[in-house]
Amino acid sequence: MSIGKGTLLIALGVVAVQLLYVQSIAAPGLSAQAASQRTTKETESAVRGPITDRNGNRLAFTITAKALTFQPVRVRQQLAEARKADPSAPDPDQRIKDIAEFVHNKLGPTGPKTEELLEKLRSDKPFVYLARNVDPRIANEVTAKFSQVGAERQDLREYPGGALAANVVGATGWDGRGKIGLESSLDSVLAGTDGSRTYDRGSDGAVIPGSYRDQEPAVNGHGVELTLDEDLQYFVQQQVQQAKQASGAASASAVVLDAKTGQVLAMANDNTFNPALGPANWASADMSNPSITEPFEPGSVNKIVTAAAAIEYGVTNADEVLQVPGSIRMSGVTVNDAWTHDVAPYTTTGVFGKSSNVGTLMLAQRVGEDRFADMIDRFGLGKNTGIGLPGESPGQVPTRAEWSGGTFANLPIGQGLSMTTLQMTGMYQAIANDGLRIPPRIVKARVAPDGTRSEELQPDGVRVVSPQTAQTLRTIFQSTVQKDPMGVQSGTGAPAAIEGYQVAGKTGTAQKVDPACRCYSTSSYYITFAGMAPADNPRYVIGMMLDAPVRSSDGSGGQSAAPLFHTIASWALQRDRVPPSPEPKQFVLEAGL
Repeated sequence: MSIGKGTLLIALGVVAVQLLYVQSIAAPGLSAQAASQRTTKETESAVRGPITDRNGNRLAFTITAKALTFQPVRVRQQLAEARKADPSAPDPDQRIKDIAEFVHNKLGPTGPKTEELLEKLRSDKPFVYLARNVDPRIANEVTAKFSQVGAERQDLREYPGGALAANVVGATGWDGRGKIGLESSLDSVLAGTDGSRTYDRGSDGAVIPGSYRDQEPAVNGHGVELTLDEDLQYFVQQQVQQAKQASGAASASAVVLDAKTGQVLAMANDNTFNPALGPANWASADMSNPSITEPFEPGSVNKIVTAAAAIEYGVTNADEVLQVPGSIRMSGVTVNDAWTHDVAPYTTTGVFGKSSNVGTLMLAQRVGEDRFADMIDRFGLGKNTGIGLPGESPGQVPTRAEWSGGTFANLPIGQGLSMTTLQMTGMYQAIANDGLRIPPRIVKARVAPDGTRSEELQPDGVRVVSPQTAQTLRTIFQSTVQKDPMGVQSGTGAPAAIEGYQVAGKTGTAQKVDPACRCYSTSSYYITFAGMAPADNPRYVIGMMLDAPVRSSDGSGGQSAAPLFHTIASWALQRDRVPPSPEPKQFVLEAGL
């Protein structure tokens, strides 16, 4: 056989072997590879549900926007190859400039500048976003004129109120998932479930007709209706900020509850943020919710616990006259009243109206440590309220086993324990609601995409005191806002009084801990107030805290949060046209005068 014929036979043999390999051995793998190259799985994003106030006003909702996309390396290469093959094709560099100018002109002054767009279009990256959050109509104009520019669906979360209730509502990140607040804790409810579908593309990239399969439709997220009242929230938020500035306080917060249901009508802090500006503009210090995350010592506001125990267990009555000295010694600890006085004939009502530490501790001794500890527990102190907001603090209450000799000299007057503004307000809700404490809630209902409502279950109430005791306490604590021209029968919270309405409440002043000596400061205080209006038929329970103010909440002398209560309660009563109260009685705080 000649060399030429042998070579030919060898070549034919190699071809035959390769053909056999392709047809029999490699065929399945190659077929799968080809299928994978033409098969596309597309995700259909679910629309995030809205968050509304109790009246359906939208606090957060989603609109569908577009993101303009570009593949710099691939597109420039394609443009160059097209120009090489056909000199009449667009010049690559000119095409890039045309895209930049057109996009800039369409997006206007709020969009990226032409220079920024050119930098992205000329980059060496395989993929870039030219612009985000683009109106779908504008995006369609761009992609219709320039096929080289792509458009991705991008859901945009809108917060029409800006900073309104932002510490409660929270915000989503660039990925559309909840990052803080209710947006985070209810993310699984709001987000819904994405859908998907699979289809094939031909060699030209076009979808092959009839190739759609494995289609799973997206299930949009549920909406969430809150208990908040948008108008009241706005007003309270505004007043809290003004109170902080007027008083010179380091911070301030306030909570408004529905007296009967415990639902949160407003929750405001001086520090807030605008979620609509996006994560790049958020300051972490402004994203917390101090009303539930930052406990403080409440001071005399906590005397409601002592008063409740004293009346409930029958160790005193509203009119009993106590001979109250200027100081008292308990377990080696001497406690003084805030003002100097000899033995004074204060009524039980006067002890709380004038906020006598000594008189309060005298009554606490009658109650006893065990019954007092039980009353603290009934008021829910030292426990999370279960409101459903992330980061809630339970506060700090020493367990009965942790009590030392001086514990019982501190707790009845509001020192040695801590609570949040929400917990403090919740204590007074129990008294406003005839002794039944309803754990506060901020989610009212969930609304399915088809409009079906699922009301949140009302939490079980906790019996703190009897209805009769609660009525007596509402009467006693009206003395706090009583004003006597002579000063003798005045309470400590007279600026909280509202003409035409009965108001019951309590002021509080608690020494802050000085970190330098780890002891109580003699110059820095938490100033608190909690109360209800109208006291004869409560509608609103309002609690507030000022951290280290140098003036009152209205900028006047002294240190008091009572003016802030007056402002908020007056606005709510007038807006809702609550009928006036009977004329309040005149209380005897100090007998024999």
